[in-house]
Amino acid sequence: MTDENDTRRPEQDAARLGLVVVGEAAALQSGDETALEASEANIRDAVDELVDVPLTPRQEEVVERLAQAGGTLTAGLSGALAAQTGHPVEHVLEGAARSILWQERLAERQDAGHQDAGRQDAGHPDLDGEGHEPA
Repeated sequence: MTDENDTRRPEQDAARLGLVVVGEAAALQSGDETALEASEANIRDAVDELVDVPLTPRQEEVVERLAQAGGTLTAGLSGALAAQTGHPVEHVLEGAARSILWQERLAERQDAGHQDAGRQDAGHPDLDGEGHEPA
């Protein structure tokens, strides 16, 4: 359960939930019972960390099932995309996780007042203020 001093932004919580759903999808795709159990524990932990007041057992079950349904949907769509593109489903799910993290970083930069303007991820050249590589 979150405390009143928690300074996380909604984007961070959304990213956490997104990664939980991708984790559930990966566990479903793997078919590994241990991975599924770990994913379900991760869902429960995420729900517990994100709520401000204790949920009733029914509310907690509904939220867990929503996350599981999201994982099922993500697994199915990732499998279809993998089949369509010829890429392994693991690569599709990895791309989804990277996208979630990238969106959270963008939101963080916007919240920081563009303090990191012009910085790029590792492996990519820095750009000047107009989007060009510096000379």
